[in-house]
Amino acid sequence: MDVRIISYVQTHCHNRFTDFIFPLLSRIGNAGAVWLTAAIFLGYNRHTRAFAFMLFFSLALAHIISQILKPIIGRPRPFMTKPGVSLLIHTPGGYSCPSGHSASSFAAATVILLFNSRFGTAALILALLIAFSRVFLFVHYPSDTVLGSLLGVLCAFVVIYLYKL
Repeated sequence: MDVRIISYVQTHCHNRFTDFIFPLLSRIGNAGAVWLTAAIFLGYNRHTRAFAFMLFFSLALAHIISQILKPIIGRPRPFMTKPGVSLLIHTPGGYSCPSGHSASSFAAATVILLFNSRFGTAALILALLIAFSRVFLFVHYPSDTVLGSLLGVLCAFVVIYLYKL
């Protein structure tokens, strides 16, 4: 199923607009940059500081766990199975599963959604687009992004639970 979906995306979803926008979306997800930026700005206001800490620690936990899981699962990236494929972004290293971009994006989007539904909906849409960008860019299989997304949501709930203790 993974191969069928990624093959469909590679065959039917590329055009000048998508080849421009999805590398940008992926780039803002690098190292959780867009989410870390949000956490930093929220940290400046004492009313949103606790929220910023939960956002930061959710991102950190998602990143750490995804980096631990990658070599354990050891799944090669899709482009590694098709030599000669030209990528629209720099060739990422390491393993494919779980998607760190998806994990951090969904960790952040979940925290934001639970504390502000209006911004949370926008964050969730951005998280979905970042996760899809990784499949579109041929650096993750769909199941890698699904697992990363679930990991991110779980990390957010763990951090929020611990904060409330």
